Amino acid sequence: MPTARFTSPLGLRISGARARAARLSSAGLTFGTISPIMTSMGTRGRPIEFDRDKAIEAAVEVFWCKGYEATSMADLLEAMGLSKSSIYQSFGSKQRLFELCLDCYAERLAANMAKILDEAKSGRGFIEDLFTSIANTAQQPEGAKGCLMVNSVSEFGQRDSSITVSLDSNLSRFTELFAQAIRRAQAEGDIAPEADVGTIATYLHVALSGLRTMIKAGIDRNSTKNTVKLILKAVE
Repeated sequence: MPTARFTSPLGLRISGARARAARLSSAGLTFGTISPIMTSMGTRGRPIEFDRDKAIEAAVEVFWCKGYEATSMADLLEAMGLSKSSIYQSFGSKQRLFELCLDCYAERLAANMAKILDEAKSGRGFIEDLFTSIANTAQQPEGAKGCLMVNSVSEFGQRDSSITVSLDSNLSRFTELFAQAIRRAQAEGDIAPEADVGTIATYLHVALSGLRTMIKAGIDRNSTKNTVKLILKAVE
């Protein structure tokens, strides 16, 4: 029987029993396991009930693939299966829905990343496996899609304060996860105890974001892997 394989939201390839479990606990980021929450809204006609989490999941996919500006209300209506009035009544506006999508995406991505770190053979091994797995997405459909958070940073920069606040808050989660991995690697003797955890964690997060951007732009896999080798020297 062929070995089951699963690619996590961060691009980590998992095989065997762990793949089967991961497939059950994650929808590739179209999030993790989501408990259905039915929302009832009053309209001019009869009340409409819908699964709020699935609607947000559908919106995430649209924003992730097209970006905020290029996503029209028609795109969202079709993907979410809702009327315009239902979207506005439930989520307020396109921007508020987008901010909610960013929060949901980041929450589930961070939870998945934390789980992988907990199960990693070592702190440094987690960092190496993460970057190697991302490098392997070069010239693949999953790599071309990029990361919703990184894509949104590139699209917005600092031109919208409310979205910038949302992005900053969510991105800090991943810097902290890198910091946890570094502290673990220090305890395990793989990184010098005097190394500045905050500086290295920020560097790795910036490097990962840049790597995802270059992969989305079409950089070849060989160049990506060579770049990763240089990045990992920071944690030697």
